[in-house]
Amino acid sequence: MWIEPYWNAHHLVRTRDWLLELAPDAGEALRLAALTHDIERHFSGGPVNTLEHEPEKEADYRRAHSERSAQIVADWLDGEEADPALVEEVRRLIVAHETGGAPDEDLLQAADSLSFLETNGELLACWHTSGRCSRDRAKAQARWMLERIRVPRARELAGPLYEEALAVVDRA
Repeated sequence: MWIEPYWNAHHLVRTRDWLLELAPDAGEALRLAALTHDIERHFSGGPVNTLEHEPEKEADYRRAHSERSAQIVADWLDGEEADPALVEEVRRLIVAHETGGAPDEDLLQAADSLSFLETNGELLACWHTSGRCSRDRAKAQARWMLERIRVPRARELAGPLYEEALAVVDRA
């Protein structure tokens, strides 16, 4: 699989899994976007989240991250001779995965948040223990991921995942 070498590929796979939990009939574009939405982080030269600001103040970073991921995935799909309409829809969804807004975008964003809370507690703890950010800043990232979820069913599912992510940070 194309995403396997990415250090956080498990997050991508779980995003797709959560998407299918929320929307079992999700189409190909939405499933592909879920599986590749953060792939730009696998390649050098991308935007860097300095963690200096609270998550809600990092719109420029999130926009650059989303646009770069969308371009990388679109280029890959073009190289695979995918249908241009599919390529454009995957691109649109990936660009919107941080902000949501439309129903399918909100599903992708919710699945991303669920997966982040489920799979990245150790990453949050590492940010803190390595000195990259304070414990409070690491927890703020988890809170932001929870609070941005608009899909009611995903909000219900996120609570225990959020609490566990906080517990991992606290144990660090």
